Parts: sequence; C-alpha cells; structure tokens
Amino acid sequence: MIPVVKTPKDYQAYRISSDATNRLAIVFDRVSANVSPTVCVEIFDVGGKQRPNRHEWAVEMFFILKGEGLAHCDGKAVPIQAGDSLLVPPTSIHFIENTGSGRLYALCIMVPNEHFAELIRSGIEVELDEEDLAVLRRTPFTPL
Repeated sequence: MIPVVKTPKDYQAYRISSDATNRLAIVFDRVSANVSPTVCVEIFDVGGKQRPNRHEWAVEMFFILKGEGLAHCDGKAVPIQAGDSLLVPPTSIHFIENTGSGRLYALCIMVPNEHFAELIRSGIEVELDEEDLAVLRRTPFTPL
C-alpha cells in the first residue's frame, strides 16, 4: 500500500446535526484511505459537548491537542487538558464537554469503525477556519 499523505486543508469537516456544538474533521477513514480505523479531529466550540453515546464493539481513544474540558464515562467525570489521553472501552456511555474559555481539540481514533465515519459523513459539511488550521498545523494563531 502506498502511504496516504494529507494536510489539514485536505480534511473534510462535518457537524453531525444542525444543533451540534462540535465538528469532526476526518483525517483517515475507509473513503479517504481504505482503512478500518476512523481517525478524526473533534473540535468543540466554547461550551460545546457531545451527546452521550456508546459503541457496541469499538474502542475509542481521544488525545487532547488543545483546550480543557471534562470527560464523562459511565457516570464518572474527569478533567482533561492538552496532552491528556482518554481510552473509552466498548459499551461505555461517554461524552466530552468543553469547559475552557477557547475551543477544545481532540484527536479521535475509533477501532473498528462501527459506522462512525458514515455517521460523520452523513452530517452537514462545514469549513475549517484559520484557528482550526493553525491548531492542526501546530502554528500560533493570532485573532483579528
């Protein structure tokens, strides 16, 4: 297999629903790279959070790139911040919420896909803005 190389400008981003307070930028999935794991960057607006969810077979891992929040899993909540990792086992009811003063960015890997990429792609396509691209490129962002 030839390695697939993408830059943040290549990522396709979606809101799963019109009232969602988070966006998911797909890095790799079956459509973009013919691989089983789904790899994306989840971007939470200030005050944003996921809906509680669970996966029957999939393990989901989050690595916090920037920001701070709370990770909820099976009724327990733990603070998270840049550099932290979170591993969610199958069947756990979980969600992440942004409790910081800026956006929260998390690299998310789900194995196996368990229809996650299809759910993301069925949402509303959105653009990544300059702040998002700066975080994904690991460059400083200066607001206008």
